[in-house]
Amino acid sequence: MKVSRTPGRLARLPLALAALVPFALSAQPAALKETVVTATRFPEPARPLPFGVSVITAQEIERSGAATINEALMRILGIVGRQDLFGGGEYNLDLRGFGATADNNQVIIVDGVRLSESDLGGTRLAGIPIESVERIEVLRGSGAVLYGEGATAGVIVVTTKAGAGVARPAGASVYAGAGSFRTRELRADANMGGVGGGLMLDASAQKRKSDNHRDNFRSDLDAAAVTGQWLGESGRVGLRVSQEDLDTGLPGALTRAQFDADPRQTTTPNDFARIRGERVGAFGELQLGEWQLAMDVSQREKTLRSENSGFPFDYDIDADNASLRARHAATFGGFANALVAGFDFASWERNVLGAFGTRGTQTNRGVYVKDDLTLPAGTRLSAGWRTERVRKETTAAPDQPLADRLNAWDLGASHPVLRDVTAYVRVGRSFRLANVDEFSFTLPGVQLRPQTSRDTEVGARWVHAGGSVEARLFRSELTDEIGFDPDALATAGATPANLNFDPTRREGLEVDAAHALSPTLALRLNAAVRRATFRSGRYAGNDVPLVPRRTMALRAEWVPAAQHRVTGGLNWVSSQHPDFANTCSMPSYTTADLRYAYEWRNAEFSLGAANLFDRKYFTQAFRCAGGEPSAIFPEPGRAVTAAVRVRF
Repeated sequence: MKVSRTPGRLARLPLALAALVPFALSAQPAALKETVVTATRFPEPARPLPFGVSVITAQEIERSGAATINEALMRILGIVGRQDLFGGGEYNLDLRGFGATADNNQVIIVDGVRLSESDLGGTRLAGIPIESVERIEVLRGSGAVLYGEGATAGVIVVTTKAGAGVARPAGASVYAGAGSFRTRELRADANMGGVGGGLMLDASAQKRKSDNHRDNFRSDLDAAAVTGQWLGESGRVGLRVSQEDLDTGLPGALTRAQFDADPRQTTTPNDFARIRGERVGAFGELQLGEWQLAMDVSQREKTLRSENSGFPFDYDIDADNASLRARHAATFGGFANALVAGFDFASWERNVLGAFGTRGTQTNRGVYVKDDLTLPAGTRLSAGWRTERVRKETTAAPDQPLADRLNAWDLGASHPVLRDVTAYVRVGRSFRLANVDEFSFTLPGVQLRPQTSRDTEVGARWVHAGGSVEARLFRSELTDEIGFDPDALATAGATPANLNFDPTRREGLEVDAAHALSPTLALRLNAAVRRATFRSGRYAGNDVPLVPRRTMALRAEWVPAAQHRVTGGLNWVSSQHPDFANTCSMPSYTTADLRYAYEWRNAEFSLGAANLFDRKYFTQAFRCAGGEPSAIFPEPGRAVTAAVRVRF
């Protein structure tokens, strides 16, 4: 058995942090603008938080050349992404090594509303117009107290420019780009502030057509969003509407021999999918003295029409969400206290159409409370608790409905150990129940038990005049993890089914760093060393499938002269196993991107290249055959894009 070197690497963290101390003592007082995050359900400074949060700004997204939220998270933060089965730039993101079930172990929030699905269909982010995004926050590790079921790996919080709730001068921008694979894209974003006093109107839209990098992978994506709100001295209220339409071919999976011979080929030339999505919502915020009140309600519809190897698969989804929350902040005798409490409601229904149609439903009702006390010396103590009632049913398994009340909790502390250095620790419990696709496809007579996790994180962050460094050690001990095993019943041959795994563990080290070497050159590094393994049982000691042990994203931004800007980066992902027995490995891969931009008056002209060195690689494979990965979905080769953006 190969001996893991991960513990040795993790043990070096205290030495690395100690090495930062001399720099911290000699650094000038921080001149950076205080980073404020909303992943805590209300805005607050990031520096004293007892957990890790990574932030991407609209400016960073624009300068990276990312066309979707998924692409921005992968390029800038180095988050592992696996190409989904549809076109349109969608990727399944994996925050902390959950492989094929990553989407069900993290929560996606857009402007305060939960967007995560309650099946295995995946959560779409590529349909959110990228021009509308103000910032993306990634809450590392369990967010179960604030966000409930399925938040063990973390939470991705997307805030649009309208969702930020800040008055802005009227303006607009138009982006047009064209490039490889006959890709054409048009984006527009506009806001009208000061209309009728405090009334503000935001609108954004995008149109993207591409042949993409494989036969029968042509896609056509349309997306638009409109938000109207009234901003007053003590709060705001508004309405938002958004829609997405995607038509795409489905090229199918390849064997390793097919991939090596021609990664552009299709094995399913007649397969296709059409996805339609609409969201309508209302929101409000109110400041009453020491109290902040907030409300979000949303109704969402999603439809899928597809054909897979001659068989149709169609469904309709209706989802309703409501969130009511309050925050009370007060100071007394040098102590500062912030109390957050709230109620979340979610109702989700999917109707699979056709002769073998099914109906699946899910209802969640959660209540939570979280208190943060800051002592005069700056020490912050945090405690949170949530109870959530969950009920799931499907006509595919009418005798096996899931209904349970589950609890989550966390305890945390942070302390400013030096002028610019904060250390923190957090422990907690998170949970999830099987979704309708999972508990309707199990071994005979087996009902899936709730998945629980004991989560621990220790970290330190250093914020100085030229940038910041944050390092985090984490461990999650999972019991009854829910997932799909293609050989679930070993005594009866290859019997595929969803089941509760033997105990598993996620552990690792994450490092985020940003530094301005000079007024014209800045670097950003995001790296991780992690392990996802079975602690005992049939696969004891093996890696969980589709989880690379090491990742790194290094980015640079250079301004060689006025009006000229060069940005680029390297992304490296180590090898990973597509199977439980770890009998074969997917090769590691390194990709590079580069973008040059020139500003002239109110216009920016740019030329960018993704996968600059035209690497041949894949991020998705589902099994091994003959000692080689199989069921492969290839990634695109070099893609060059020329674009112009005009601001008004």
